Amino acid sequence: MKRYSIFSLASHALRGDDRWPRAWRNPELGKSYDAVVIGGGGHGLATAYYLAKEHGIRDVAVLEKGWLGGGNTGRNTTIVRSNYHLDANANFYEFSLKLWERLSQELNFNVMYSARGVLNLVHTPAEIDAAMRRGNAMRLNGIDAKFLARDEIAAWIPRLDCSPDARFPILGGLLQPRGGTVRHDAVAWGYARAADALGVDIIQQCEVTGLRVEHGAVTGVQTTLGDIRTAKVGVAVAGHSSRVAAMAGVKLPIESHVLQAMVSEPVKPILDTVVTSGAVHFYISQSDKGELVMGGDLDFYNSYAQRGNLPKIEEVVAACTALFPSFGRLRLMRTWGGIMDMTMDGSPIICRLPVKGLYMTGGWCYGGFKATPASGYTHAWTMARDEPHPLNAPFTVERFAEGRVIDEKGAGPYPWAH
Repeated sequence: MKRYSIFSLASHALRGDDRWPRAWRNPELGKSYDAVVIGGGGHGLATAYYLAKEHGIRDVAVLEKGWLGGGNTGRNTTIVRSNYHLDANANFYEFSLKLWERLSQELNFNVMYSARGVLNLVHTPAEIDAAMRRGNAMRLNGIDAKFLARDEIAAWIPRLDCSPDARFPILGGLLQPRGGTVRHDAVAWGYARAADALGVDIIQQCEVTGLRVEHGAVTGVQTTLGDIRTAKVGVAVAGHSSRVAAMAGVKLPIESHVLQAMVSEPVKPILDTVVTSGAVHFYISQSDKGELVMGGDLDFYNSYAQRGNLPKIEEVVAACTALFPSFGRLRLMRTWGGIMDMTMDGSPIICRLPVKGLYMTGGWCYGGFKATPASGYTHAWTMARDEPHPLNAPFTVERFAEGRVIDEKGAGPYPWAH
């Protein structure tokens, strides 16, 4: 094994990245592909990877208008979980969590999956009943769940205000031990490198400006770098799903909203799990760098802006100090916003669209990051076979017209359960 002194390591660091090998190619845009995936975030890159790996479709282009992971993949709070109540969501997200558990080995790239647990606090007797019911439903689906009493939580998380006179008295909490966090940028880089190694072309700074449709079928994609011929297009663009679908004349039941998050200055380890509260509309964890990562509810107006604002920051900080009074001494370091594509029932859309050859994965509401592996896997399956995988079969766009909505009623798709 080659050994380096502290001086040689410093020399390599100061020299810059000009001698580092590229993790993936920077190819020219081709004139035609067997399939095109729009969106170079986690969902789009995972789709391309599984198209190549699972279905042998390697003549694929991933088109990204900015840089890889520059959208919601890089603008979330990195939480992964499968603590859902309804069968369709529970089975889908449990499949995703199982993919997360072995993803570092599969991609040969450390995505830093940390099973630190996701704890949903309850504050009223009615919330206890709802948490017990959800926990029982999870266990019936083979998903880990454990209800903790207030004294157990107080002993585990001493900085959490579990006193009887707290602003939000804590009566207990539902824990999913296998839930936790994953490093978001590592997910994009790992999938990108693995897809590239299988022959996928990853094209950055390439914005899609139109979709060519002839006789009810996709025949090509128009971009700022030129036109592409293809018979299969997968859309994985999160909050911009409705805009891209509209290029083919498809109207989606989606609204786009900003969801803000923020981090404190880094501190020594003080929180070793993810804590969420529905009543407080708040969730928090600590990153590997020591920052406290926190967020709350949507900005309830339609927007495509990736920026925050002061009123929501004040709401989140107030929620944080109500649950963790000692955190009030910390300073905020930065804030950001992601564009959420909100469906009317809080569950995703992964299906063929009414135009032949056009597919999408979107409508992820608050929790798209945790779905990344399963989203890519089932989206690729649907594109390759022109039929849904059993796990995404319930998530059609037609369900809204047919009255088959998958509504968790706040028991899963929202950030305080996230």
